[in-house]
Amino acid sequence: MVIDNRTIELSSLMTSFSEPETLRMAKLGRELRAKGFDVIDLSVGEPDFDTPEHIKEAAKKAIDENWSHYTPVAGYPDLREAVCHKFKRDNNLTYKPENIVVSTGAKQSLANAILALVEEGDEVIIPTPFWVTYQALVQIAGAEPKIVRTSFANGYKITPQELEEAITPNTKLFMFSSPCNPSGAVYNKEELAALAEVFKRHPQVYIISDEIYEYINYCGFMESIAQFDGMKERTIVVNGLSKGFAMTGWRLGFIAAPVEIAKACEKLQGQFTSGTCSITQRAAITALTSTLDTVTEMVKEFTQRRKRTLELMGEIKGFTFTEPDGAFYAFPCVDYYFGKSDGETTINNCDDLCMYLLNTAHVSTVTGSAFGDDQCIRISFANSMPNIEKGFERIKSALSRLK
Repeated sequence: MVIDNRTIELSSLMTSFSEPETLRMAKLGRELRAKGFDVIDLSVGEPDFDTPEHIKEAAKKAIDENWSHYTPVAGYPDLREAVCHKFKRDNNLTYKPENIVVSTGAKQSLANAILALVEEGDEVIIPTPFWVTYQALVQIAGAEPKIVRTSFANGYKITPQELEEAITPNTKLFMFSSPCNPSGAVYNKEELAALAEVFKRHPQVYIISDEIYEYINYCGFMESIAQFDGMKERTIVVNGLSKGFAMTGWRLGFIAAPVEIAKACEKLQGQFTSGTCSITQRAAITALTSTLDTVTEMVKEFTQRRKRTLELMGEIKGFTFTEPDGAFYAFPCVDYYFGKSDGETTINNCDDLCMYLLNTAHVSTVTGSAFGDDQCIRISFANSMPNIEKGFERIKSALSRLK
């Protein structure tokens, strides 16, 4: 970068990772929209619902009661109690407030845990497809991401054999999400138990279980790997309010972890951000301790959108896909279109296809390469049913011109 004929030398860290593709596509979509184009956003990674009224009322009450001062770094004590209540109620996991650290979103929770655990020389196993930030956070920490490609045949879930073969003496951490962003894969109890057996043979490996999409699942009770003997003592469970409570802008995530790791995360956070927003924390207590009726209603709507999205994808030639059991994304394989052209644009890879759909169909999606899979694209159904149907009509028309 050159300013006033001076070259600004940024740290080498800035070349070790890229801007998240999800944010880049959202930005490109906004730029097209600002030029007057009608862009259908199927790249969005947040519920299109408003925060439930009872949670908003709790926030208003907190403002009126002057909860406006600095908060404890790890969160208010009664909020940490509420997080413990949530884990017991929803996951049958028993934690104490000393195990809980509340952060400015689940992304910061992940960053805290990774920076607290790994350093140069350590390996971190990440199965594909993975959320875009996992690999970047490992690189920021100076550790080595070890990417394990999962298969369509196994529903984009790592198998015990694949996990066993990936572990080396340098492996320090394994991180995954269930439900998974972007594939929607959900690990059942038997699958997690089989992975836990592998971990028992490798006591040096810690686990980050990203459960931020916990409530948005279509297969019933969500299982956590922390439930198995010996696993809670080496697992950092990451969760938050963004997805299940439609509170993306409120910025609150949390971890449940062994005390030593929780204290390390609190120490790091004390230097970065300190405690998260006081008003959000008071509202979070209400969110986590109230009934989940509003969550249930939201998931009913996502269930209908999921059904329609699968129907519409089934009508598109060349799309192959698994049914997502959680989250609000579809992740079709689109390599059928690689090498095809509309006479002006040639599709060489999934990046090209996403840009083609954005510029030609005015529909924003996200390239699978951002998630570690260069044959797929991510399509979000966290948009209204009319927009989903309109978006797929445009996608189908644009793809039909590729020969």
